[in-house]
Amino acid sequence: MLELLYLFTRDSGLEALTRPPAAEVTRIRPEELLFREARTLRHQQRWFEAAALYRRFLVDHPGSPLAPRARFWLAATLEQDQRWDEAARAYSDFLDRHGSHPTLAREATLNRIRCWGIRQGQSPEATQGLLRSLQDPRTEIQVAAALQLAKTGDRRAIPALQAGLRLPDYADAATLQLIALGARPAPTSGPTQGRFLVMRIHEKDSQEDVTIRLSLSLARALGNYLSNAQLQQLKNRGWDLDRILSEARELPKGSPLLTVEDGESRISVVVE
Repeated sequence: MLELLYLFTRDSGLEALTRPPAAEVTRIRPEELLFREARTLRHQQRWFEAAALYRRFLVDHPGSPLAPRARFWLAATLEQDQRWDEAARAYSDFLDRHGSHPTLAREATLNRIRCWGIRQGQSPEATQGLLRSLQDPRTEIQVAAALQLAKTGDRRAIPALQAGLRLPDYADAATLQLIALGARPAPTSGPTQGRFLVMRIHEKDSQEDVTIRLSLSLARALGNYLSNAQLQQLKNRGWDLDRILSEARELPKGSPLLTVEDGESRISVVVE
């Protein structure tokens, strides 16, 4: 039978938490028990109490092998509690001490940028942090900071956003922010690998759509799926299929490209 560990909480007085059997507890170090308690509170979304336990852990066990993780989860817990300035400072503390951590350093850097992005314009520290991140040697970090700065119309983000066009995970967001800032996205070199057209064909009397994905490098094959009536629709609208396909390379993910229909089917195409 599981024993119960009673903790006093600021909201509800005594609360029961399950803990391992006594025989197992004797094999667990006190610092690990404390770390587990903090994690349990975090999983229960009791952010204030979890943060307090993580802080206690770091005071009582500063040299523990668990200290890097405790420091990271303290910052993440503060972020979940929407204590943005405290969270950003806690992420900075983690990075100052464990900046080469193999699994958590990148996430801490990006999370700190997100906190700064929320507080920019209200906290000078946040805006300055984002501007410093534009000088980071990693393009991904520059772009993440630029995307936050662009939300306030800060044109200092433009060079990093242009660099973001070359990163598949950031290209669409960078394109949209460049357009919002009144800057023309610079064409990227190299093949358009990873970009597709998603074509959905709804045939008359059919209960399900047929979905076809075409690589942009093979996009001209799209014309083979259109009937003469549908191709004529494009011409009547003043649309040239070759020009449309060329423009698709510059459109953000999710952009509708065209919709045509005849008496037999309706075809819609979206850029992916």
